[in-house]
Amino acid sequence: MNIEGKVEVTGLSDVGRKRSHNEDSIGTDTAIGLAVLADGMGGYRAGEVASAMAVTSIMNIVRDGLQGIKRSDVDDDSGYTRESLLIKEAVQQANGSIRHKALSEPQCQGMGTTLVAAMFYDDRMTIAHVGDSRLYRLRRGSFEQITVDHSLLQELVDKGFYTHEEAKQSQNKNLVTRAMGIEDSVIPDVQEEAVIPGDIYLMCSDGLTDLVEDDEIHLTLEKYSANLDKVAGVLVQAANDNGGRDNISVILARALKPFPSSKRSWYSRFLDWFS
Repeated sequence: MNIEGKVEVTGLSDVGRKRSHNEDSIGTDTAIGLAVLADGMGGYRAGEVASAMAVTSIMNIVRDGLQGIKRSDVDDDSGYTRESLLIKEAVQQANGSIRHKALSEPQCQGMGTTLVAAMFYDDRMTIAHVGDSRLYRLRRGSFEQITVDHSLLQELVDKGFYTHEEAKQSQNKNLVTRAMGIEDSVIPDVQEEAVIPGDIYLMCSDGLTDLVEDDEIHLTLEKYSANLDKVAGVLVQAANDNGGRDNISVILARALKPFPSSKRSWYSRFLDWFS
């Protein structure tokens, strides 16, 4: 749905200080309520091919698919909304396109990309992610990572081999266990979350989170919350000041007002209990 004037969105992608080119890609379209961020990997410039394909494909597939969705119904079989099923299908189709190109063109062999995508509609959002690109939420002073990394390090934390503090010092931060384009199929994690006016969402590549602690990200969001463009610039600069070892990409979104798909949807009435 069109969220112009209801959700403010901005994005910034930077090559960093060590890389010769940018393998991250970002895309936003408030006319369909979609934001997509991808962090490519593999081969000479092939990472940027994979990430660009992921962003472009998903944006186009969702744009076309939304024309067939008249209202935000819940699918009886899966329990997901039609929008969630659409974005899951878009990720899977994009994965197939990236995989085909990786197998058919020698210069693209082994390429892949992580992904985080967010679609806003009917006072909620659907989040789809693959890999270790993340989505955070700042709500009424509480800062929380919403996605869970698909990484070896996260699996070791989950199994108790590392504490969260020990994990911050690990040298295995960038070993992902799931990515687009690596296998013939991929299953993204899909989440549906309520959106409340005042929420600020941060999508980012690991070029930010490897070099800037969550506490500093939180403080930056709080300090410059009135200006999302400023937030994006300060976060990217902080990563560069800490070494800029990787490309750095961020997308920020702030819910300005309710955006129900109808005048008074059941979901809007449900949210009233929490506002």
